[in-house]
Amino acid sequence: MNKFTNVAPCNPNAIEEVKNVLRYLNELSGNGIITGQHTQTTVQKELRYIEEVTGKLPALCGFELLAYSPGINYGDAGEACLIEVEENKNTLDNAWDWALNKRGLITFTWHWFSPFGSRDKGFYTEYTTFDASRAVVEGTEEYKMLLSDMDHMAALLKPFCEKRIPVLWRPFHESEGEWFWWGAKGPEVAKQLYRMMYERYTNHHSLNNLIWVWNSPLPEGYVGDDVCDVISLDLYPPKHTHTDLEKEYNGLMKITPAKKLAALGEIGVLPGIPALSVTRIPWVWYMIWSNDYGASGEWTAKEELRRAYDHPYAVTLDTLPRLY
Repeated sequence: MNKFTNVAPCNPNAIEEVKNVLRYLNELSGNGIITGQHTQTTVQKELRYIEEVTGKLPALCGFELLAYSPGINYGDAGEACLIEVEENKNTLDNAWDWALNKRGLITFTWHWFSPFGSRDKGFYTEYTTFDASRAVVEGTEEYKMLLSDMDHMAALLKPFCEKRIPVLWRPFHESEGEWFWWGAKGPEVAKQLYRMMYERYTNHHSLNNLIWVWNSPLPEGYVGDDVCDVISLDLYPPKHTHTDLEKEYNGLMKITPAKKLAALGEIGVLPGIPALSVTRIPWVWYMIWSNDYGASGEWTAKEELRRAYDHPYAVTLDTLPRLY
C-alpha cells in the first residue's frame, strides 16, 4: 500500500508524542491493524474476557466519558440511566492506569448529556429539548452552555496533555444520524460544533496532545482536512461476519480527496484479520464496542478472537512500540 504523503498533525502545535503516533499509524497502514476494545464501565469486563481467551490485551483501549457530563438530570432519569452513569463514574482513573502503567493507546467516547434540557439519557435527541442549531450561534444561551460544557471537559483532558499522553479524540461521533442531539439538526450543524470544539481546545486550551478523529461517512458533513487527523466510521455488521470491509473503506475515503488515515471507530464484530492480511485494506485500528460485543462470544466466537490476536497482522499491547 502507498503511504500517505502527509501525516503532519492538523494542529500545528501538536506535541512530539502525537507526531510519533501519527507516523506509526502511517507506517502500519496496510501492514497491520491495531486491536482495540471499548470499556464502558470501571470494571472493564471486556479486557478481562479478552485476556482470558487470548492471553493478550488490545493495543488500544477506549473509555466512556458520559458520567462526566455536567448536564445530567438526576431528578428525571430512569433506573437504567442512573445505573449506566454510576457504573461509568471514574473511568478516567482506568485511562490513567492504561496510559501510565500499560503504555497502551487510549481513545475517548463522550455520550454527552446535552448542556441543558435533558431528561433520562439526555445524549439522545428524543430525551432533550436542546437545539444544536442554536448552539452554533454566538451569544445564545445554548452557545454559552455548550462552551461551558466544553471547558469542563477540557479541564479533565488537560492533565493528559501535561503528562504528554496522546489521546485519540473522537468527538460528536456518528453525526451522520439524528439519534444524538449533535446530529439532530443535520450534518452542517454537527460540522460547526466540531470546528467550534477544535478551535476552543486547540487555540484556547492548548490541548496539543489530541489526535483529532472525525467519525462520519457523509461527504456533505465532512469537517475539513485542516481540523482532522484520522477519518473513521462506526459499523455493526451481522454477528460472526468477519471481512476486510473494503466497500466501507472505499466509501469512507470518498469524503475527502486527501489521503487520510482511516479507522473503525466502533464495530460490533471483529474485522477479518486474516482477510486484511491478504487484501491490505488499510484500516489502522478498530475498536470493538462494549458489553456483549466485546465480553462474550455472542458476536465474535472465541476461536475467531484467539485467531485474530495470534495473527502477526494484529498489533496487540505486547507488540505495540513505545510511542510516548
